[in-house]
Amino acid sequence: MSSDGLDDWPTGRLLSTAARLVEHSWEKVLRSQDMTHAGLIVLHSIAGGPASQRDIAKNARVTDQTMSRTIDRLERAGYVTRDTDPRDERRRVIAITDAGRLTYARLLTLEKEDAALTVGVGDVAALREQLLRLVRSPGLKTATRERQENSGD
Repeated sequence: MSSDGLDDWPTGRLLSTAARLVEHSWEKVLRSQDMTHAGLIVLHSIAGGPASQRDIAKNARVTDQTMSRTIDRLERAGYVTRDTDPRDERRRVIAITDAGRLTYARLLTLEKEDAALTVGVGDVAALREQLLRLVRSPGLKTATRERQENSGD
C-alpha cells in the first residue's frame, strides 16, 4: 500500500483525477496551437464534411448555446465557416476551412506524439477500449444528459 492514500480512493475519483491531469497536459498543447478542447471537438466533428450546429452540439454532448460560442471563436480564427443550410434556411451548416483542416491535422499528430497523455499507462490500447465502453455506456449518457438539463449547460 502506498503512503499517498490513493489506494483508498474510489474508482470514480481516480478516473476523474486522471482525466483532469491528462486534460491539463493536453490543454497546454492546445493553447500552444491557439485551440481549445471544445474547438478541437468541432473540427473533429466536421473533418469529414459539414454538419449543423445542432448535430455538432449533440455529438459533443453540449447545448446549442455552448456550441455557438465555440463555433463563433473558430469562425473568427478562420478555422470554420457558417452558412445557411440549402435544404432548410432556418438552420446553419458549419464547414471546416483549409486553415482549420491544417490545424486539425497538426493537433492529431501532436496528440499521438504527446507522451504526457499516456505516461504510466502500460497497455494504451486496452485502456482506450475500456474508456470507449465507459463513454458509450447508456447509463453514463443518461446521467450526463440529466446533469446538463438541470444545470442549463
